[in-house]
Amino acid sequence: MSASLRIDIVTIFPEMVEAVLATGMLRKARELGLAELRAVDLREYAEGPHRVTDDAAFGGEGGQVMKVEPMVRAVEALRGEGSRVILLSPQGERFDQKRAWEYVGLPHLVFLCGRYEGVDERVRQLVVDEELSVGDYVLSGGELAALVVVDAVVRLLPGVLNRPGAARDDSFASGLLEGPQYTRPRLFRGLAVPEVLLSGDHAAVRRWRRKEALRRTLLRRPDLLAQLQLGPEDRELLAEVLREEGRML
Repeated sequence: MSASLRIDIVTIFPEMVEAVLATGMLRKARELGLAELRAVDLREYAEGPHRVTDDAAFGGEGGQVMKVEPMVRAVEALRGEGSRVILLSPQGERFDQKRAWEYVGLPHLVFLCGRYEGVDERVRQLVVDEELSVGDYVLSGGELAALVVVDAVVRLLPGVLNRPGAARDDSFASGLLEGPQYTRPRLFRGLAVPEVLLSGDHAAVRRWRRKEALRRTLLRRPDLLAQLQLGPEDRELLAEVLREEGRML
């Protein structure tokens, strides 16, 4: 069975990337043939006996910059029909769940992992389709950011998660944060599982879960609520939450 999604992560630390790809859910996706996940050693595309992939920055400023030639060669060797080449960068657009679903529909993703002061600007100009950021902070390199994106994408592939449709119940999948979850024991240090979850009333449980998702989103990420068009039931549930939390509509 051919994989529905191929992902190449181009890096100077393939062993770091491979350690994650060979673990947990990503390993499962590989073993089931649902995704072809590879760590690509950038040094294989560098020239000279030492396979150098970085050099001093022009302009007199300190620090090293990733060289243009190895990255361009790597992309040209990997790119195929439908490939999307993504540079992980603090300057990129913010990654979110909507983009994760977009990536699931693509046949091939190539992630370029920079290091040091960044990559030669000509990499962006010649081979990069988009730049992507996982948040407003700086990491030592693009590897961890790439793995965050890969994890978020691969778990959406049908067959990766044990429960069908589980990904659509996650936080952000519906635009809301996910509500609280419970398991055994029913009582621990005076804290009990809500009775509705033990009732066997599926309609009541569904309503409770939706209400708690609205509550958690209101309290923690009200900006998400502002972006949603709520239906009549959600508006009713949100009104209950606002009354319970002592707020006004």
